[in-house]
Formats: sequence, C-alpha cells, structure tokens
Amino acid sequence: MNRKKRFWVFITIRTLANSLIILGVVFAFISFWPFVNQELKFWLNNLRGVEYIIEGDEVLAAERSQNALPIINTPKPISIKPINTDFGIVIEKIGVNAPVVKNVDSSNYSEYINALQSGVAHAQGTALPGSTTAANNNVFLFAHSAINPIEARRYNSVFYLLRKLEKGDRIITFYKGKRFNYEVFDKIVVEADDVKYLTEPSKDPILTLQTCDPPGSSLRRLIITAKLVKN
Repeated sequence: MNRKKRFWVFITIRTLANSLIILGVVFAFISFWPFVNQELKFWLNNLRGVEYIIEGDEVLAAERSQNALPIINTPKPISIKPINTDFGIVIEKIGVNAPVVKNVDSSNYSEYINALQSGVAHAQGTALPGSTTAANNNVFLFAHSAINPIEARRYNSVFYLLRKLEKGDRIITFYKGKRFNYEVFDKIVVEADDVKYLTEPSKDPILTLQTCDPPGSSLRRLIITAKLVKN
C-alpha cells in the first residue's frame, strides 16, 4: 500500500473513531440530562436561598422565609395546587407533586411497572395516610428514579432527588380530600432484597418512601421514613 493510500486509511479510521467518541458523549449527555437537570435546579435554588413552590405541574421558585417555624403542632401553609387530593403526595423541598396509585402489588412486576407510569405506587397491604389505630400504620409508597429520557416518563422519575431529604423535612400526603403531614426522621440505604421496611408492621403512624439507589439502578434501595405530625 503506497503512502497516499495509507494516509487516507488513517484519516478514515481516525474520523470514524472521533465520530464514535462524539456520539458516545452526546448519547451520555442525553441519557443523563433529566437527572442532571434536576440536580442543577436543586443546587441553584439552594444557592439563591429559595425553595420549591409547586403549582399544578410547574415548579416555581419562591423566597424562603428566614423565620419559618419548625413543623411541630401547626402545619405551615403550602402555596400549591396538588395534582391529586384523592390520593397524592407533595414534597416541596425536591419539587414532588404526584398522584398515588392505591393498593399496588409490589411483588407483581407488570402491575407495579404499569402503576409507576401513572404516579407513585402505594404498596398493597400497607396503611393509608393518617392511619393511627390499625394493626399496621406504615404507609409505604415507592417510585422509580429513572435517569434517561426513555424511562424517565412523567412519574417514573418523581423520586430523583429523594436522597436530598434530611431529618425534619416535610412530606405532605392527601387522601380523600384530607391533608396529612409527615416529618422525616430517618434515611437509610439497604440491599435490594431487604424488604423488612415493607413487610414489618408499625404501631407508630409512619410514612415510608422507597426508590432505587443509585438513581436508575437496581443495586440498592433508598428508604426514607417519616412520622405523622399531629395537628
């Protein structure tokens, strides 16, 4: 092969290799954009000293009150229009405003995958918001935290930023038109096969939220536990 042919073979191979690298970068950017977008919004709002106020499907920024009292007995009003008050969940800190699909069999893959396309799933056999006197007062809700546009449909990615919740943060649930406030007291990452947070009954009125960890994977589970706030 003469020098001229070798030169053009080299140019062709290098061009092909560079094109594949660029395509890989573009694909990675597109795949992770929903997750990165949520992270950037959260970071910018914290930097500016603002918090999420949810109105319908839109997340707006509002000035955070420096004198806001902790949620103890009287719940702080929320300037929101919940998507669903028949059964819904709102987490102001991370911009969650979603309906909840009731009595989903968490052991039936096709059932819960279909449910998660419509909202956050409520595990079958667990309590309903506000429950205080049942044999099990644990309200167990779970959702995906998909990180690519194919999987990250409207509600499949609702728990992207669940790990941002800390002790004392507020989670608001609605059931049959009534509002029930919960306050986070525990956050833990467990193995994927650890189901005790779902199966073990609780005499205390609690809310348990579960999603995958890291986001978009099935390696482990992130568990957020909150207690019912008595108003």
